[in-house]
Amino acid sequence: MDLTWRELLLAAGTPLLLPAARPALALAAGLEPTALVTADTRSHVVAVDLVRGRVRARIPTLPGPRSIERAGARLAVVAHPYDGALSLVDGRDLRVARVLRGMGSPRYTAARRDGPLAYVTDSGRGELATIAVVRGRIVRRVELGGPARHVGIAPDGRRLWTALGSKASELALIDLRDPSRPRLLRRIRPPFLAHDVAVAPDGRRVWVSSGDQGRIAVYDPALLEPVLELDADAPPQHIAFSSGVVLVTSGEDGTLRVHAQKDGRVLRASSVPTGSYNVTAGWGWAASPSLSVGTLCVTDGTGRQVERLRVAPAAHDACLMPPAA
Repeated sequence: MDLTWRELLLAAGTPLLLPAARPALALAAGLEPTALVTADTRSHVVAVDLVRGRVRARIPTLPGPRSIERAGARLAVVAHPYDGALSLVDGRDLRVARVLRGMGSPRYTAARRDGPLAYVTDSGRGELATIAVVRGRIVRRVELGGPARHVGIAPDGRRLWTALGSKASELALIDLRDPSRPRLLRRIRPPFLAHDVAVAPDGRRVWVSSGDQGRIAVYDPALLEPVLELDADAPPQHIAFSSGVVLVTSGEDGTLRVHAQKDGRVLRASSVPTGSYNVTAGWGWAASPSLSVGTLCVTDGTGRQVERLRVAPAAHDACLMPPAA
């Protein structure tokens, strides 16, 4: 069930939803995901109740939890680039289920929502590691030829895109038709130095942000060429998809832009705390943590701000875990 606030309102016949009414409506609809947020300098992950606007728990981890991404119904992969390790966090029991070591500098994770595998970029070794998350094992590595970082996976799970650096002159395209044996297909040169890569929920477009310019390129994944180039705020920008729109944050400028997914038009622009680099979305919610001031800026799925919570001195990344069944 992935309804926007607008869809819930229409279903209820309500023309306007005030912020105070949102928690009650979310509770009634069962839309109660938990946000897991990395507290980079405090060696833990913060579990946040989005509906009630409060911290549920603090989950101790190895030092320097940097990125976090959901992998399956209840696990999240946390990357510790300075320790060369991954923590697998149980999003229901709110504990670290397993720690995996033996990586160079793990950075970001992509996973099929219904699959047992996650794919973690290792910028230290220039590799992509395949993780069997339930078993807690690294099952395969493939060399990409560059310090891979941000990563996006097609919704059908057949292809994966990653930027080979934070200001990457190349993108790598990986074949996942055999999910346990990824294969590098080719490298693609973007029209600028690339940073983030995100595949649209319908798989028809791939949004690539810039690490050195205020620009975004929107690719046709069949043609492997940009079909749109858009203006953006200060680099680096980060991207998430929600409710038919595209959310783009600029941590340097402290902005959140909401674009139409179809043609890239800017529908709305609002302020978020500076340092709000990353953004994540799901179940009619979106969240952007701030590395600079440690806040979690919570919006509805269309980018309208619901709440702003201070969760840690520094918060680099977040993911949303599904509501309990």
